[in-house]
Amino acid sequence: MHRREFLRNFSTLVAASALPLHAAAPEKPRIAVTMDDPTTSVGPNISWREANRNILDTLEKWSLKAALFVCGMRVDSAQGKELLGQWDDAGHLICNHSYSHFNFNSAKTTYDDFAADFERNEPLIKSYRRFTRLFRYPSLKEGDTAEKRDQFRAQLKQRGYAVGHVTIDASDWYVDDRMNARLEKQPAASTEPYGDYLVAHLLDRAAFYRQLALDVLGHEIPHTLLLHHKMINALYLEDVISAFSDKGWQWIDARRAFDDPVFKRQPQTLPAGESLVWALAKETGRFDDRLRYPGEDDSYEKPKMDALGL
Repeated sequence: MHRREFLRNFSTLVAASALPLHAAAPEKPRIAVTMDDPTTSVGPNISWREANRNILDTLEKWSLKAALFVCGMRVDSAQGKELLGQWDDAGHLICNHSYSHFNFNSAKTTYDDFAADFERNEPLIKSYRRFTRLFRYPSLKEGDTAEKRDQFRAQLKQRGYAVGHVTIDASDWYVDDRMNARLEKQPAASTEPYGDYLVAHLLDRAAFYRQLALDVLGHEIPHTLLLHHKMINALYLEDVISAFSDKGWQWIDARRAFDDPVFKRQPQTLPAGESLVWALAKETGRFDDRLRYPGEDDSYEKPKMDALGL
């Protein structure tokens, strides 16, 4: 028996023996893949077609349907249409992530500019069969003033959109940046340490946001994991999904997750945004000792990766 299989089976036996007689098994945490920023420029050592195929093949292997949040400027080309068509054909949700990825929490980004950019993106995606009116704010920033926040929420409602919230925020994009920087200097360098870091980072963030959600809401919710269409995920999405499964997480389709009533919540926080769980916790005023701002960023991962020589 392989060591990994032994540990998984042993952990299951220990957990089962700890339950009182006739007690119901605890509810498994549920999680869905959501992926931002599909692009035809992935990395120095892999073509976008190979990266895209790796990601889609992994999702198919696990029988998962993800939600793809499309930022138009990255796919506004014939190749971009080909990329989106492959996701559409595979049955994944095609969702709106704006055209230009403006930061709505910046004082330089007006409501009018942000709303126009949102409108600009829809023609690129609305012809796909799996087009779904879910909008994800770039960088999870939902407005630096109550006026901007509420005005755009009203715009989304008028257009029949819901927010494609993230519950488990993370910095996979930064791990990818660091890996690509290493490969540019050392093309033959191993990517495995970056894959290991990615898995550990995502499991850590998932544990944090799951516990925070339990403490705020008092019950399990279906979680949505933030990932990006990057080389790191083309190489290691299989490891990520497998590691979560080994830890007892149940993978579900993105549509099923977004159907949960929690995703209709509109936290009254300023500046608005971050993970939905983060914002709900912030709104209560009871968890400030556990909340950093922003929720996730490269500045938190840099010293850890520096210490590991990554």
